[in-house]
Amino acid sequence: MKPIVCIYCEGTDTKVAVLTKEKGTLKILRVASLTMSHSLQQTSKHQTLNELDSPEPATSLSFDTLEEVASEPVSDTSDVGLLQSSLFGLKLNQCQFIPVITEPVINFHMYDGPRDNNRKKLLQLVANDIQTVKGITVDTDSLDVTELNDRAMLSVFIEGEIPCVHLVNLLANYNNKRYFKIPTIKTAELSLAYYVSKTNKFFPEDNTLIIYIGKEYSKLIFLEGQKLKHIGATLDIGTKNLHTYDVYFSKILLEMENGGIPKLDNIILCGEDRSENLILSFFGTFPEANVSELKFENFDTSLITEEDAKNLALFAVPISSAVEYFDELDKIHVGINFLPKYIQEHQKFLQFGWHSYAILPLLFGATFFFTFQILSSYREMKDLDFEIERITAQQQQNQALVAEIAPLEQRINSFDATQAILDSATAGAGTWNNAIVRISDFIERRRNFWLTRLETVSQDEVRINGYSLSRSVLTEFAQYNNTALLKFINYEPLREKSAFAYTINFKLSKDTVETR
Repeated sequence: MKPIVCIYCEGTDTKVAVLTKEKGTLKILRVASLTMSHSLQQTSKHQTLNELDSPEPATSLSFDTLEEVASEPVSDTSDVGLLQSSLFGLKLNQCQFIPVITEPVINFHMYDGPRDNNRKKLLQLVANDIQTVKGITVDTDSLDVTELNDRAMLSVFIEGEIPCVHLVNLLANYNNKRYFKIPTIKTAELSLAYYVSKTNKFFPEDNTLIIYIGKEYSKLIFLEGQKLKHIGATLDIGTKNLHTYDVYFSKILLEMENGGIPKLDNIILCGEDRSENLILSFFGTFPEANVSELKFENFDTSLITEEDAKNLALFAVPISSAVEYFDELDKIHVGINFLPKYIQEHQKFLQFGWHSYAILPLLFGATFFFTFQILSSYREMKDLDFEIERITAQQQQNQALVAEIAPLEQRINSFDATQAILDSATAGAGTWNNAIVRISDFIERRRNFWLTRLETVSQDEVRINGYSLSRSVLTEFAQYNNTALLKFINYEPLREKSAFAYTINFKLSKDTVETR
């Protein structure tokens, strides 16, 4: 659980207690008693508001981070320096700060009007009653109520400056932060009364006085049984300006009369003075009362000095406030809590003014429009990517088909060429066949005519060489073939027989046979 820094400011006296909760046990991490300058107490609420609004005005839309450094300088480095020194070694950005306030920052008002189960309506009724009775306008966020022992309702409201809140913001600026987290603001009297009631068991008819003695002020708180009975006015006496204890006794008797308290059965002391002389003086004035010092047991004090552990009653107010806050987190107790609007707004990550709320619908509409356009474009791009992939795959398939068709096309082309060659060869073969048949027919009829050689002269012209025993046969062959032309004839006897060598050319493309 995050550490809680409780700061109690009263006059120039400031008490600090840092506590955390580990495994169900409250552990005290640090306690300190500081003396502040009067300038801290004189800070007006207007100045506090200005500091909270710095560096960005509250009416603007701000996206400041928690790490932002405030532009305004620290107004009182001596006070905040003392506080910073007392918290040295702690990770302040991981802590929560609870200011503890008392009079004159808060005021008490007995409310006797109608009640309502709706808390907001009840607070509004109390605020209206305060306006009517005291003439003070109170915001409901600066107002809270609690019941006393006789079921009377006590209202507590904030009026004026809150020095502790101002001090916490100075500390934040000192550490280059825009703010430190403030979950709530507690009241000293009611937190102290709750702690005493929790740690002590009284009879229902017992009247108990809790007296807190500070350096400049003192407080009187009365219990009846375990419940709050009466809160006395703050006494302007303390260890710095006290000359005799008789002043206390007269004030106590006056407050007993105001609160309708007939006697005192228990007196519990805490604060700056818990001396034996004070205890003996109370015994002398209230002999029937049990006078004791407020005890702080069941705390883990291993991290503080032995002297501080013995004097925890000196820090009764901040420790009691921390105990009450932790019990509220555990749903054990419901106490008085304040958190004015200007503090809530200051602690928001996004700070909105009226015009910011006015443009929120436009921002939403623009966001929706651009988101829709982006998603539509993204879907269209996805569809186009899918189409590109499909076309690319089809192109690859087509290229594969083309690669398979190319050799087939070459084979088809070569087949056509082969077919043409075969066709031409077939046609030529027929022509040659006819020519040879005719020549063979002529030779068969003329037994004195034969060939020794046959060759082509051109594409459609043939030359034959041979011998003949008669010249008339050569003339007859030339007549037998219309295209035959006798190129050469020479007498060459063969084996003592007359013979003639010849050379004849004739055409193949035309019908060479003479029609008889």
